[in-house]
Amino acid sequence: MSSGSVNENRVFLFDSTLRDGQQTQGVDFSVADKIAIAMGLDTIGVDYVEGGWPGANPTDNEFFNERPDLKAAQFVAFGMTRRPGRSAENDPGLAPLVNSAADAVCIVGKTWDFHVDVALDIPRTENIDMIGESIAFLKTRKSEAMFDAEHFFDGYKANPQFAMDCLLSAYDAGARWIVLCDTNGGTLPQEIRQIVSEVTDKIPGTHLGIHCHNDTENAVANSLAAVEAGARQIQGTLNGLGERCGNANLVSLIPSLKLKTSYDIGVSDEQLKRLTSVSHMLDERLNRASSSNAAYVGQSAFTHKGGLHVSAVEKDPKTYEHINPEDVGNRRHIVVSDQAGRSNVLAMFRDMNINLDVQDNGKMTTLLQRVKDREYEGYSYDGAEASFELLARRAFGEVPKYFSLSRFRVMDDRRWDAKHNLVTESEATVRLDVGGNEIMEVSTGNGPVNALDCALRKALLPFYPELEDMVLLDYKVRILTPQDGTRAVTRVMIESGDGTGRRWTTVGVSPNIIDASYNAINDGITWKLFHEKAKSI
Repeated sequence: MSSGSVNENRVFLFDSTLRDGQQTQGVDFSVADKIAIAMGLDTIGVDYVEGGWPGANPTDNEFFNERPDLKAAQFVAFGMTRRPGRSAENDPGLAPLVNSAADAVCIVGKTWDFHVDVALDIPRTENIDMIGESIAFLKTRKSEAMFDAEHFFDGYKANPQFAMDCLLSAYDAGARWIVLCDTNGGTLPQEIRQIVSEVTDKIPGTHLGIHCHNDTENAVANSLAAVEAGARQIQGTLNGLGERCGNANLVSLIPSLKLKTSYDIGVSDEQLKRLTSVSHMLDERLNRASSSNAAYVGQSAFTHKGGLHVSAVEKDPKTYEHINPEDVGNRRHIVVSDQAGRSNVLAMFRDMNINLDVQDNGKMTTLLQRVKDREYEGYSYDGAEASFELLARRAFGEVPKYFSLSRFRVMDDRRWDAKHNLVTESEATVRLDVGGNEIMEVSTGNGPVNALDCALRKALLPFYPELEDMVLLDYKVRILTPQDGTRAVTRVMIESGDGTGRRWTTVGVSPNIIDASYNAINDGITWKLFHEKAKSI
């Protein structure tokens, strides 16, 4: 098969999140999830979006019946070669592929003699025929037919002649891509580079792809090694999702190829800027937190904490950043901690639009010491910018005293109700001083923290109607001294929001989880009142 006038510098991106990713433990995509993810992939310039396996399950069947309206990417259906003893035209597994709404198809077949002998228990020549006949049939029905050479690297190391015969069967039958799969994920980059180079002696690299699993934490490195050796298609998943240790992470590969090599991946500068949001969108769909230390797109990818680092970054970001974070839709974060110096604090002031008299060295020194003392106690302002802002403004005397707490009491009552259902009710009582007014309120809630929050809001609303639209959005607890068991010091982080769409996070620390929660709630309310320019009573 001739490679034609293919641009040999072009590397094509094939995403298998919707199939390989769904094999991840705990992942189960709905049809709506699949549509949203496919559309997201299309916006970042992926060439192929593999939708799943038509005929394998009701979700994939429905998804292919409602195929997403992709603007640029080809929509791919996945399947396997014909079965032994059947013709391709009459194979029940190939029929759903050719009848699907997919633009192209990708089928998997065995290329390791061990699997053919043991798993399939058929003659090796029959396996080779199954590959070629399946590709030839599919090529007459779809724009492109691709072959995933399962366990290729293990097969090539065991029996290179048989493994190559399997590839050539697909190539001679007209496969657009022959994808070399490191299915067990145990091959290292130097092996990938050598074997792919040997394969290119018989099949042009413009028709070779690479599909790596991450069992040795080398899937991205192996994919890059294959490209260097001549392969021109990379298969991977968003955020490295996949069975066992995952697949090659396209979120890392895309910017590495575009920003650090001369290969053309067909991704524009504007599409690259959507990478972080698409990566985080997948995590939102999975209802899980995004990895903070993910390369390129993680919150910590361009976060600077050490004072010396921040000082250098303030002068020139290239001192500690390998790319401009905005290029991938991320941003720089400067955090304050017990390692913080003046540069960290000034950078935080700038990012948060805090205008304070930074020339007042006495107050700056006091603030830095308070940060260090608080961090020693267990406070963390990395991700709790609202509490840091209040700490800074209080050091400079800018935060009014809106109210003071006299006392609070929280009770949980676990009992059987009149219908003999076991119920647990939480009740909180707060006593506040608001401008000399002694206020006491009682409120119930869905748990002790919610009850306390409701009681505080109930007491303060008559004086501060600005709190009417404030809501608690998220609540996280971290045990700081796990060796102490139930007596451990806890850190509570609370995210709040309001009707304007603002979101802010505060932190509280205490050996008592309710007390820690109160500290975070107090900061959240105070931050809201300060930014509403509320007048202290």
